[in-house]
Amino acid sequence: MASTEQRVAVVTGGSGGIGRAAAERLARDGFATVVHYAGNPDRAEAAVRAITDAGGRAIAAGGDVADEDAMAALFGAAADAFGGVDVVLNSAGIMPLAPIAEMDLETFDRIQRTNVRGTFVVDRLAARQVREGGAIINVSTTVTRLQQPGYGAYAASKGAVEALTLILARELRGRDVTVNAIAPGPTATPLFLEGKTEADVQRIAGLSPMNRLGTPADVAEVVAFLAGPGRWVNGQVVYVNGGTA
Repeated sequence: MASTEQRVAVVTGGSGGIGRAAAERLARDGFATVVHYAGNPDRAEAAVRAITDAGGRAIAAGGDVADEDAMAALFGAAADAFGGVDVVLNSAGIMPLAPIAEMDLETFDRIQRTNVRGTFVVDRLAARQVREGGAIINVSTTVTRLQQPGYGAYAASKGAVEALTLILARELRGRDVTVNAIAPGPTATPLFLEGKTEADVQRIAGLSPMNRLGTPADVAEVVAFLAGPGRWVNGQVVYVNGGTA
């Protein structure tokens, strides 16, 4: 078990993309890290090896974020391995795209189950277990501002995530636990790049005054700020998009 001095982070969706970059970034700041995965233990173990090879402490733990028993086991694994939880990053999510008129309800329900119910399940556990001085960080999206066709179901799920975030921050009054959401813009992750042509990617990159896509490392820096020194940022949605919107 870690000493009581070491802070502990749980990162859902920590096996790839923004989640993995954030897990490794938090580990560099001295966090013992629980790298969560949904369906690919090999990727999670690779993330754990990257952290431990750099001198950090990490374990992998699987489970469906929308399953309360699986997530209770995840928090239990954090407590057993490292003594508790100080920071929770909810980065697990899915993003099937289709126009509203063409999206089938099964896909819509799957998006809401992972992105909304999953955030609710993890936030509820975090609200009960995160220690004083800790942070809960949810993941929204800049698409809630861009109103891009094809993103209706996904943007709706992230609008719900923002509402949960802002209310939970106020419900935790007196606990010294901050609750914020980050809203990345277009970021070069497998989730974003899937199904897009090079022309699509270049067009979207050009929406930013920085004239590029974001990187997972760009977003991880903001996560590290909110998890560490950013104690006076609370109940906010922080747009991490290079000026895209």
